Amino acid sequence: MAHVAEWKKKEVEELANIIKSHPVIALVDVANVPAYPLSKMREKLRGKALLRVSRNTLIELAIKRAAQELNNPDLEKLIDHIQGGAGILATEMNPFKLYKLLEESKTPAPAKPGAVVPRDVVIPAGPTSISPGPLVGEMQSIGIPARIEKGKVSIQKDYTVLKAGEVITDQLARILNALGIEPLEVGLNLLAAYEDGIVYTPDVLAIDEEEYINLLQQAYMHAFNLSVNTAYPTSQTIEAIIQKAFLGAKNVAVEAGYVTPETVEDIFGRALRAVLLIAQELPEDLLDEKTKELLNQQAQIAVAAQPQEEKVEEAEEEEEEEEEASEEDALAGLGALFG
Repeated sequence: MAHVAEWKKKEVEELANIIKSHPVIALVDVANVPAYPLSKMREKLRGKALLRVSRNTLIELAIKRAAQELNNPDLEKLIDHIQGGAGILATEMNPFKLYKLLEESKTPAPAKPGAVVPRDVVIPAGPTSISPGPLVGEMQSIGIPARIEKGKVSIQKDYTVLKAGEVITDQLARILNALGIEPLEVGLNLLAAYEDGIVYTPDVLAIDEEEYINLLQQAYMHAFNLSVNTAYPTSQTIEAIIQKAFLGAKNVAVEAGYVTPETVEDIFGRALRAVLLIAQELPEDLLDEKTKELLNQQAQIAVAAQPQEEKVEEAEEEEEEEEEASEEDALAGLGALFG
């Protein structure tokens, strides 16, 4: 039987204890992260998550040990996601917040031949600081719309040189570095995260928060309206249901002329309006002073509202006149053009 180094046994034990003592365990790839950015990442994670870098085989053994001791076989699903130079992130933070934190912590990095770009790489239109030289021909040879303007290389329009997942060639690395475009990112790439029996992968965690919130709001409003319209009471909808029922009952009572403390004002208001409509058609000598006063008040209200209506009509007429004038000018211009 092969002898196992004591430090390896201790490492597996410590890793297993870390896994057992945190509700969320994530695997991250630290293979291409330089020492300084990695140290800065540790600082940023302090108090939020514990980062432990180790050998992939030892991480696998630690996960198996923790799964066995916790009697939780689901934990072993993480093993399928160990790759590259793996490390363990143990945290109380939910996987979505953890993923967002890691993505926001990444910093741009220069192009390197053979590296895979995480997203589309676009060379923006506009002047550059590059002087004329062989690089212009290289750009043009791969389709980049470059030309010399005022003694400098200028890009004529936005041009996508790489799609997400494509590899940077030697030629593209030279061009991108000369342009100062940094298409790569330095940071911890989350491979998978485990919580409550579920393993989350990056494609699941990479959500558009704004879109997700909008969808939740729409779903809530649909559910709210359905609850109110079907009179299904909940703690959120009971007030709206009662208000709707009250207004419905009140409208029925008003239409039927059924007098209650809540409907008396509406019923008498409606009756008064009906009386005034009839009074307008009667000879003035048949009306009492109170009715005349009410009719006079109604007329004053109508007169006060009329100027506003006239202003709206005048504005609409002016717009129509301007449109007609512009059409006449255009026709006159065409006539002059064609003789």
